[in-house]
Amino acid sequence: MISETQKWKAGERATAAKLLSPKGLFKKGRGIVLGSILPVVLLIAWELAAKAGLLAPHLLPAPSVILEKIMSMYRDGSLFGHVSITLTRVFLGFAIGTGAAVVVGAVVGYAKTAEQLLDPLFQAVRSIPSLAWVPLFILWMGIGEPSKISLIAVGVFFPVYLNIVAGIQGVDRKLIEVGKIYQLSPFQLTKRIILPAALPSFITGMRSGLGLGWMFVVAAELMGASEGLGYLLVVGQNTYSPDTVIASILLFAVLGKVTDSVLKWIEYRSLKWQDSISNQA
Repeated sequence: MISETQKWKAGERATAAKLLSPKGLFKKGRGIVLGSILPVVLLIAWELAAKAGLLAPHLLPAPSVILEKIMSMYRDGSLFGHVSITLTRVFLGFAIGTGAAVVVGAVVGYAKTAEQLLDPLFQAVRSIPSLAWVPLFILWMGIGEPSKISLIAVGVFFPVYLNIVAGIQGVDRKLIEVGKIYQLSPFQLTKRIILPAALPSFITGMRSGLGLGWMFVVAAELMGASEGLGYLLVVGQNTYSPDTVIASILLFAVLGKVTDSVLKWIEYRSLKWQDSISNQA
């Protein structure tokens, strides 16, 4: 009799073979090329407009000037320090916020009483703007790393929480009844039915939370930071250096896209069992 592990390994091999086939590689390459067309066209148009004098260089420098600024930071070693500290803050805040959202969201999603007790408060707190937390966290924790990471965790928490609750409460009741007919224990019911059914919403919440984490890190790095991409934004503003400001913004965009692509890859690997349009060959 074939075990679940053997079935899983067979599925992994089939998926890898499909991805590495000529058709799979062509599809992947085509997606990368299509996704690069618009950014490349915009960069070329931006560069040409700047060279033609249509854009004021003290307001919007050419992409080549911004690239030179990034390379100069790379050569003097400051780029890695700023990028690494921002990535660390986002990662820690994302991990803490997601962990808290999983625990609270699971309780609220399973128990109606918990939803009635906790959800109104969370919905009210969710409406508070990110900058409103800054003075409070500074009073509570100072301007060190705990206040910055806590602010990011708050931003990550709510979209993950909302999607977990929606995913759990959206599980088809008929699936639960089938599990009970087969006399599944609560643990088996959760593992085999509830978690797989709620997983798409959970991963969507993680991607939304990560996006908000990148937004909140800017507010976090306004709290007396001496390193980080948000700090570079402040330096560029204070020194009237638009190349520094735009370089920081572009680095945020690139890092945000890379980290989101990682979660998207995890989503594809985790949900390949779904018979959906995105999983079609």
